[in-house]
Amino acid sequence: MDEQALLGLNPNADADFRQRALAYFEQLKISQDAWQVCAEALAQSIYSDDHIKFFCFQVLEHQIKFKYSELTEVQQQLIRETLITWLQAQMLNPQPEKTFIRNKAAQVFALLFVTEYLTKWPKFFFDILSVVDLNPRGVDMYLRILMAVDAELVDRDVVHTSEASYYFALTNTLLKDTMREQCIPSLVESWYQILQNYQYNNSELTCQCLEVVGAYVSWIDLSLIANERFINMLLGHMSVEVLREEACDCLFEIVNKGMDPIDKTKLVESLCQVLQSAGLFSIDQEDDVDFLARFSKLVNGMGQALIASWTKLVKNGDMKSAQDTLQAIEAKVALMLQLLIHEDDDISSNIIGFCYDYLHILKQLSALSDQQKANVEAIMLAVMKKLTYDEEYNFENEGEDEAMFVEYRKQLKLLLDRLAQVSPELLLASVRRVFNTTLQNWQTTRFMEVEVAIRLLYMLAEALPVSHGAHFSGDVTKATALQDMMRTLVTSGVSAYQHTSVTLEFFETVVRYEKFFAVEPQHIPTVLMAFLDHRGLRHTSPKVRSRTAYLFSRFVKSLNKQMNPFIEDVLNRIQDLLELSPPENGYQALLSSDDQLFIYETAGVLIVNSEYSAERKQVLMRNLLTPLMEKFKVLLEKLMMAQDEDRQMALADCLNHAVGFASRTSKAFSNKQTVKQCGCSEVYLDCLQTFLPALSCPLQKEVLRSGVRTFLHRMIICLEEEVLPFIPSASEHMLKDCEAKDLQEFIPLINQITAKFKTQVSPFLQQMFMPLLHAIFEVLLLPAEENDQSAALEKQMLRRSYFAFLQTVTGSGMSEVIANQGAENVERVLFTVIQGAVDYPDPIAQKTCFIILSKLVELWGGKDGPVGFADFVYKHIVPACFLAPLKQTFDLADAQTVLALSECAVTLKTIHLKRGPECIQYLQQEYLPSLQVAPEIIQEFCQALQQPDAKVFKNYLKVFFQRAKP
Repeated sequence: MDEQALLGLNPNADADFRQRALAYFEQLKISQDAWQVCAEALAQSIYSDDHIKFFCFQVLEHQIKFKYSELTEVQQQLIRETLITWLQAQMLNPQPEKTFIRNKAAQVFALLFVTEYLTKWPKFFFDILSVVDLNPRGVDMYLRILMAVDAELVDRDVVHTSEASYYFALTNTLLKDTMREQCIPSLVESWYQILQNYQYNNSELTCQCLEVVGAYVSWIDLSLIANERFINMLLGHMSVEVLREEACDCLFEIVNKGMDPIDKTKLVESLCQVLQSAGLFSIDQEDDVDFLARFSKLVNGMGQALIASWTKLVKNGDMKSAQDTLQAIEAKVALMLQLLIHEDDDISSNIIGFCYDYLHILKQLSALSDQQKANVEAIMLAVMKKLTYDEEYNFENEGEDEAMFVEYRKQLKLLLDRLAQVSPELLLASVRRVFNTTLQNWQTTRFMEVEVAIRLLYMLAEALPVSHGAHFSGDVTKATALQDMMRTLVTSGVSAYQHTSVTLEFFETVVRYEKFFAVEPQHIPTVLMAFLDHRGLRHTSPKVRSRTAYLFSRFVKSLNKQMNPFIEDVLNRIQDLLELSPPENGYQALLSSDDQLFIYETAGVLIVNSEYSAERKQVLMRNLLTPLMEKFKVLLEKLMMAQDEDRQMALADCLNHAVGFASRTSKAFSNKQTVKQCGCSEVYLDCLQTFLPALSCPLQKEVLRSGVRTFLHRMIICLEEEVLPFIPSASEHMLKDCEAKDLQEFIPLINQITAKFKTQVSPFLQQMFMPLLHAIFEVLLLPAEENDQSAALEKQMLRRSYFAFLQTVTGSGMSEVIANQGAENVERVLFTVIQGAVDYPDPIAQKTCFIILSKLVELWGGKDGPVGFADFVYKHIVPACFLAPLKQTFDLADAQTVLALSECAVTLKTIHLKRGPECIQYLQQEYLPSLQVAPEIIQEFCQALQQPDAKVFKNYLKVFFQRAKP
């Protein structure tokens, strides 16, 4: 072998050596006999370097995986012998191989097993067992090979999405069936011997063997494992510290095995009796948490297995056995509760499935016994306790542990929802008790208890669902309880609690129960003040300020008319929060620009929804937007003069924020309260005039254009035709020296104008049609480097946008915009559409192109259409309908491509509709014969095309091309 190249296998080798080693590996993979060199190196232990040994196994792996059938019988025999020789050497080597080499060797053995077991090597396992016997190193390899074989057989049982995976599944089933017949009993016996031999003197091998048993138990005869000698040994392992975690997992797999419900109940019960007598059912908080997490998973498995049995027995009508199983389930509830309440969240989390399913059973029972009611209450108290944050939770810098607790809380929430389905009255009463007790003394209570009390009130909204948040009407008991709690929340002063978690929970809950303020509006000022002062928008924590900005906007929107008495006061109080942060470094604004968007939207909502006259609304809106316009003008001048690029970027961002804020205020308008009705058109037109000059700024074009474009989109909706005078000059600026991305984002603006105003903008569209197309073609024709993926993608997206533009123009009934561009230009446009339909392997663009062609044929394809268009239909559109689907890249198994074909069918149907028998004659006598289509197929095609039901032809066309493609 190339010793120099092999040096690059070392992880510490420099990049050139590593590159050379990679190239050498690729070379060996292609080579006919390189595997033999590697086989010899392994069999004769030529190399001592671990990375070279690993490399040799990789070459063998590649040979077995992809080129095994090319080998002769003798060569295949050589691979078998090599592996057995290598295995024999393992028991004599002074030092064991590194784990990564042993794992790779096991994978190669497993690959060979899958390839040869059914044909050439039926004694695979017996040969390995005869070599390894009970030698610890041999047993280690044997167990690794078994795990690798299981991974090959079980992990590959994938969903049958393709022929290959279907074939794998069939082969794997056959392999497993053959193993069950020929060798599984012997393998099980070998596992027993290994466990018996090593359980007291080699915990590592014992654990490995337990893992193998757990893996295989899911697909072998359970009676081979679930018998007295095996179970007794496993239960013995449960009291050995170094073995009990693996033994737990192994028992879990046994319990998880699918079987008859009565047998499953018996199995679980016999296991439980022995575990209980071994003292494992009394949980001590001080116990080893890693073991308890596994034990909790086992108890969860047993509980869920019993519940699955109960469900089947009830379904089968065997009520006597179902009752016995239910008693067995009830007997585990005390243990379940001990695990659920455990202070370690992993242990608690592992039992939630059993808990959830148990509650599901109770939900189905007609009446609950006193014990079951007590269980429900105990679960409820456990959930309330476990929802509580612990002291270590880091609110300022949330990391992985915090994220795990948030996930765990979501699981607990599902339990709470399920509790509400079982006993809503009990849940409401429990929450009310905890809430009232805690809030009476909130000043002297720890933050986590205050937070969870408010959190429980918050969670009730989803646990006890109602339509449209009407929690304060309907069921009197519930409405009264919630109303009392909400009143306590807003009057207790708890919003002043000095902890971010409590503050946030307060605001979240107030917004969730906004309907409360319709019932008791006298509390609105109290809550508004909390939002507006140091408890909310001016809190010391940026996280609280940010979340409050969003919640405040939701709160104001939900209260609508009830905000009337407070509008001017609120607008005055938020004045400083509306200030545009200057682009100076180091300036710390209270709110980020994203947060300010919510404040601007809130201000807009307050003004628009108020009961003021249109004149007053206009004054208030002008007061809101004038500072933005004035700042904008100053900043734009500064940007024009700025030299330093960082300074330019900061100014451009600031300008963009100003435009964004103005945009956001317009979200307050609706169909009922339009800009016109509120008398605010003039203010927004002033904004437009202020912002549009930014389009001609040569600096930071991308940022500025993006902001102004978004504002224009909003104004087209809000100002309607009043915006039209601004469009031509805006478009002209946006088309100047633009790139693919600019155009791609500009075209939707033109599409919006075209679709909304249709013929009103026809003169403007006719004027800018060719300049826009020239800009597009110029960018599309720019040379790009062959491997530049992002440039290729940008061009593809621009091409799609271009075709979408043509689709909008033709679809809005304005084909004259194209027709009036002069014959040469019209022809050029039409050819780009044909090209888009046929030449580019992009089904989304192809679909659009066929839609355009159908529309043009519908508009111009009749007898009175433009001169020469009928010729164009036969020379170019008809061929496009065949050439596109016949391309190799046109994949009829792809959903988007099938949609493109569907539009292609519509195009052909439209041509037939417009041209009648002449079209059939052309296909029969000229076009289809030129493609060497057989006469009977031509006949069949034309008949399908003439069917009145378009669907029939669409389905036929797919079959036609499936047959036509090689």
